[in-house]
Amino acid sequence: MATKTYKCKVCGYIYEGENPPEVCPVCKAPASEFELINDGKKEKKGINKNSNVYIMLYTTIIVVIVALLLSITSGALKERQAANIELDKKKQILSSLPAVNLEGTDAAEVFKSTIKQIVVLNAAGEVVKELNPVKDFNYETQEGEVLVFKAEIEGTTKWIIPLDGKGLWGAIWGYIALNDDKNTVYGVFFNHASETPGLGANIATEAFQTQFEGKHIMQNGEFASIAVMKAGQKADGKDQVDAISGGTITSKGVEDMLKTCIEKYTQFLKK
Repeated sequence: MATKTYKCKVCGYIYEGENPPEVCPVCKAPASEFELINDGKKEKKGINKNSNVYIMLYTTIIVVIVALLLSITSGALKERQAANIELDKKKQILSSLPAVNLEGTDAAEVFKSTIKQIVVLNAAGEVVKELNPVKDFNYETQEGEVLVFKAEIEGTTKWIIPLDGKGLWGAIWGYIALNDDKNTVYGVFFNHASETPGLGANIATEAFQTQFEGKHIMQNGEFASIAVMKAGQKADGKDQVDAISGGTITSKGVEDMLKTCIEKYTQFLKK
């Protein structure tokens, strides 16, 4: 059997034995001044929680558990996230149609009843496919193909062309809706990723966007696009709108976006 260990609380003397001595041999303190510091029982070995191995193992387990939970959560939400992204895109397309009011409505149902076809065009402006706008909404274009959304508003056809470009600080994008003559602008929708609030960000405002209504993208049968210029300036041979005050670069980005994106549809617009 292991020996017990006692310590004198007065002088610190260590004594080994079954019972403390009657008197401390050093300071003469009575047995009552001794405290048991080791009961003689064999200590059970356990994990040293202060060791580097324990800390690394514990950290690794926590990281793996958290990563697993995030992966499970992401997988569970992936379908819902994709559905939300799709619905937001449908709302943006519909926002290029001034007659459509989405407030208090089911945007998915409005899209279904308004957008009649997704038309796939080749580089020559020829129709190569006519897709179901709900079933085939996420169709991925092949090289040389572009999409145009065919809408019906109050018995008339509108053609909606997707737009994407670059502003001052990041991406800008939108949609332009043309009347059935494929020339007169019915409405537009623009948005941005990170343009300056109160300046370039104003491309997303109604005041800027309504300027485009009634403008023409063709002049004398040829594609001309629409100029975005400072108030008072005049563009030669094309319709124009006023640029945003203090947002010159973003305004120029919108002008370039219109020209670059719509130009791909020239042959289709001429037919």
